[in-house]
Amino acid sequence: MTPKLKIYIDVDGVLLGKNNGDVQLAYKAKEFIRFALSQFDCYWLTTHCKGNAETALRYLRPYVDDETYRDLGRIKPTNFSVFKTEAIDPDEEFVWIEDELLQGEIKWLEDHGKMATWYPVNTYKDFRALYELMIDLSS
Repeated sequence: MTPKLKIYIDVDGVLLGKNNGDVQLAYKAKEFIRFALSQFDCYWLTTHCKGNAETALRYLRPYVDDETYRDLGRIKPTNFSVFKTEAIDPDEEFVWIEDELLQGEIKWLEDHGKMATWYPVNTYKDFRALYELMIDLSS
């Protein structure tokens, strides 16, 4: 059996977005989470999870129902100090969903020929962006 492609998921600006100025779970985020868990090997790549997925879960808890909370618990933790790219193996194929990269992360992706693995999604600016990405990844 072929291993699933890794997907790295950010929280703020990806799973959480703004709708009419209010921070809330992004449009169709529940469906995206279920989709990602069924199709990918899922990892947190967020400042809310530096080695412990529980911190990301606590942060997201006010925004999700019980079923989605259980689904989120299946996403694995990563760890990094400064740049999120510290948690990524450049020799592996992956998808990275992130609203905004730091300059050092851009350089790392460029140096490793991995810019195409970054899927820019900013649900603070476009509340439906995560849903649109799910459609793209499905095709």
